[in-house]
Amino acid sequence: MDENTTYQVLVNDEGQYSLWPADKEVPAGWHPDGTRGTRQECMDHVDEVWTDMRPRSLQERMSAG
Repeated sequence: MDENTTYQVLVNDEGQYSLWPADKEVPAGWHPDGTRGTRQECMDHVDEVWTDMRPRSLQERMSAG
């Protein structure tokens, strides 16, 4: 990918994030979070919102017990 590629931020049901080229079909199990931009802009967004790297299911198990 070149630096002119527009990316989007994807999130899955476990609350994990990924960058994906905006012109590619979103893979099964992932959903756009609404953020698009350069790779760096998307990385900055992910760094800001993904503060707990544990999958959602693990977070829920740990808080329940």
